Amino acid sequence: MSDYTKTTNFASKDNLSSGNPLKIVKGTEIDTEFNNIATAIATKQDYDSDLATWATKTAPSGVAVGTTDSQTLTNKTINISSNTVTVDGTNLVGYRNVPPVGTKTGSYTLATTDIGKYVQVGSGGSITIPNSTFAEGDIVSVFNNTSGTITITCTITTAYIAGLYTDKNTMTLAAAGVATILFISGTLCVVSGNVS
Repeated sequence: MSDYTKTTNFASKDNLSSGNPLKIVKGTEIDTEFNNIATAIATKQDYDSDLATWATKTAPSGVAVGTTDSQTLTNKTINISSNTVTVDGTNLVGYRNVPPVGTKTGSYTLATTDIGKYVQVGSGGSITIPNSTFAEGDIVSVFNNTSGTITITCTITTAYIAGLYTDKNTMTLAAAGVATILFISGTLCVVSGNVS
């Protein structure tokens, strides 16, 4: 890839005195400039409005984001098919909504596959928060889609209701209530929402 480099400074010719042979613009000078422009254009990647042309090109290092480049992106759209993109090198980029786990109508123990999602509890369902399963920062929400209360059993070592510093073995989730469980560690969680 070549950038355009000007060979002749035509503007400087304006300052030369009349009769100076260097004041004359020569065809070879113009030809050299056009050749420089043609070379620069020919060695750049073509742009296609639907980016189809770009998809078949290899991104040059340092100029565009390629497979080996690490650069800052501003106002760009990235389409990724797997959930392996991080913002800070550690934390995965998450959902823009809260995906459902599904409706549980029996006793259900929360699992790490529920992280960042919500569990819907139907008729006859109950929830268990297990011990030593989740990590700091994990969050799971629970929705009681019944007209009665449901029981949340806390087998985790320590479970608090947000705003209360009392360890709970069980909690009651109100009818049509939502509870969000924030894990402080694998053995400590805080539950907020319509729980008592």
